[in-house]
Amino acid sequence: MTLMPEHAAPLLRPPRHRVDPRARRWWTLQALLTLSGPMLLTALTMAVLSLLFFPGALPWLGPLLLVVLVLPALGYLLVMPRRRYAVHAWELGGQAVYAAGGWFWQKRRIAPLSRVQTVDTVRGPLQRRYGLATVTVTTASTAGDIKIAGLSDADAEELSRRIGEAAQDVPGDAA
Repeated sequence: MTLMPEHAAPLLRPPRHRVDPRARRWWTLQALLTLSGPMLLTALTMAVLSLLFFPGALPWLGPLLLVVLVLPALGYLLVMPRRRYAVHAWELGGQAVYAAGGWFWQKRRIAPLSRVQTVDTVRGPLQRRYGLATVTVTTASTAGDIKIAGLSDADAEELSRRIGEAAQDVPGDAA
């Protein structure tokens, strides 16, 4: 029989609800516009300029561009949306809201409904294109907000409504 050390934290199961599958396309487009696209464009520009003005540099510049810009850009573009989708999840219980997120640095947050101050729904231009939204739950905590990104518009509206109702039903801490 294996005993847990006294200082070990109990294991926390993942939240039950996944984000919308369209979030993968949204995150892919974000990656293309913010990181992978500029890296690939830079590599292409440097290769073309080298070909036009410094053709002797291509034997060493080509592999350098491939290793430093092209492979990392393609890796990020292909891995990040899938990994992020695998990690992002949420759950609303009777006493708390629970969210997991990130892709490289993963984070799980649980906030008691008695501490909820505001619930916001945000739809940026790229999110609107895919019918997605982000729900932000602001609490009386210095740790920051809980953000649940990649929800369908309908799920975001329903979750916001349910959190608002649940927060009103849970008695707050007496000050």
